[in-house]
Amino acid sequence: MTIQAVGVLDHPKLPATSEVASQIAAACAAWGVQVHRAKTWDTAALRVLMPSVQLLIVLGGDGSTLRAARVAAPHGVLVVSVNMGRLGFLSEMTPANWREVLPCILRGEFWVEERLMVRALAQRNGEPLSTHDALNDVVVSRGTLARIIRAETFVDGSLLTTYACDGLIVATPTGSTAYALAAGGPILPPTLRNIVVVPIAPHLSLDKPIVLSEGSVISIRVHTDHQAALTVDGQQEVVLQDGDRVDVQTAPHVARFARTQPPSYFYRTLLARLKGG
Repeated sequence: MTIQAVGVLDHPKLPATSEVASQIAAACAAWGVQVHRAKTWDTAALRVLMPSVQLLIVLGGDGSTLRAARVAAPHGVLVVSVNMGRLGFLSEMTPANWREVLPCILRGEFWVEERLMVRALAQRNGEPLSTHDALNDVVVSRGTLARIIRAETFVDGSLLTTYACDGLIVATPTGSTAYALAAGGPILPPTLRNIVVVPIAPHLSLDKPIVLSEGSVISIRVHTDHQAALTVDGQQEVVLQDGDRVDVQTAPHVARFARTQPPSYFYRTLLARLKGG
């Protein structure tokens, strides 16, 4: 398909992204594409934008792309990003090459990479606290005090184990190269449809990551004598108390990225980022 309407998103705290976003918006308009502008942190504005666009062009780092992808996914809107951050695992373009790559995407010369997302439901005394979708990971962890929590963990209703740890990461394949990797988890190809569970600094308890099928439901009951926290994609936080439960399962939609590079780009990008520190 050809792209006829785009949203161009810049980062409100990175002035350089606004300049490049203006250049991209002007180029798209010159190419006959309808352009809408917004800020990646303005979730309300992004939701209003969704019915009017086919593609979001995100300027910033992976955090900006995660924000945009979470809003776009329920609407099936494609995402492509220009890396102006540090890592750029999710990016397809750079400030140096977008003039060559973007016209190809607008002409429909791309393939769609679909990435699994997860949904977390936090509950207290059986009542819902909040629901969040994540493209990277859901993390249940200790709060501000450096004291372990006990994470009583069930898979599909059966007890797996009770972790004594700093926290527990439930990650998608996309998130396997983020916090989960730093905690010793495996690297999963981005289009794989699995979920990985990785404990953070486990103490005298199961210390190996576990890979589960996409249909699994992971339930984590928190036992703590202080506060704990639920963090979603490293950007949204919910304070948890003793006895609270977090259920994590596959979300009903996927994130959709427009790609012009061959599928092997993931391994090339991964190795380049690892070598570059």
